[in-house]
Amino acid sequence: MRTEEIIEANDKLYAGLNEMFMGNFEPLNKLWSHSDSITFMGPFGGYLKGWDEIGKNFKEVSEMKLGGKIVCANMNVFAGNDVGYVTCVEQGTNVGPDGKLVNVNHRATNIFHLEDGIWRLVHHHTDISLQHEQAFDMEIK
Repeated sequence: MRTEEIIEANDKLYAGLNEMFMGNFEPLNKLWSHSDSITFMGPFGGYLKGWDEIGKNFKEVSEMKLGGKIVCANMNVFAGNDVGYVTCVEQGTNVGPDGKLVNVNHRATNIFHLEDGIWRLVHHHTDISLQHEQAFDMEIK
């Protein structure tokens, strides 16, 4: 039962990320925990902690309208009573600043916590995306 719930929450994450790429921040706003202890280390590098920082970042990324789509491939799931996680390889495409497609292919870990009966994302970590680094002509740290 819990495994299916974690998979469903993870599916909401990737649906939300794809919505964000089109400019819609709201699905991720609903999925993430809004606590001060959540963390995010994404494909553009950096380390964000707390909903204020993470929400601001996702809102800014949604305004970029990167386009494209990613999926969670090679998924592995752990489900406990109130914590679960997914490891996977994020695969897909985004649109670079020059309008050309940028391939996405990096590892990810997503950790969920059961809050008031709802699985909320409390941590998302991906490899730094060398593809994005090249496409956006920036050094990612």
